[in-house]
Amino acid sequence: MIKRFIEKHPTLWEIFKFLVVGGGATVVDFVTMSVVIYFFAPENYQNFFQVFFGAEYTPTTIATVTGTTIGFLVGLVFNYIFSLIFVFTASDTSKAKTGGGFVVFALLSSVGLLIHIVGMYVGYDLLGINEWIVKIILTLVVLVFNYVSRKYILFRNKKQ
Repeated sequence: MIKRFIEKHPTLWEIFKFLVVGGGATVVDFVTMSVVIYFFAPENYQNFFQVFFGAEYTPTTIATVTGTTIGFLVGLVFNYIFSLIFVFTASDTSKAKTGGGFVVFALLSSVGLLIHIVGMYVGYDLLGINEWIVKIILTLVVLVFNYVSRKYILFRNKKQ
């Protein structure tokens, strides 16, 4: 039944795999961001998990922007590796497996980073919205951008 679905709807299957890999990269990104925020001011938290909830301390803008940047970079490497291995078919990945392909992947992802950084600044610093709410909204926006840009610029089939 699953095999028939995959054969009938290859794009939906690819999007599903992209979401799984993107979810893993997002977890890596969020954990990395939280570690950075924690290490900017560990004295303000009773334990690491208070970074997510329960602390009365509000992290600095530099901590959230730095955490976002480092989280992005670690998530980028994770996402690149698993996009090649799991998401896109072998015929789609030949260009992406080159040094130039990684550069294109990184450049496309850098647009996502820019969206995240500007969004964190506007949402968290200027509008005063909780950093995790802003992060979640931005993650969804960047998710759509990443799939569309990677699919149609880097991983497109030769016949497209």
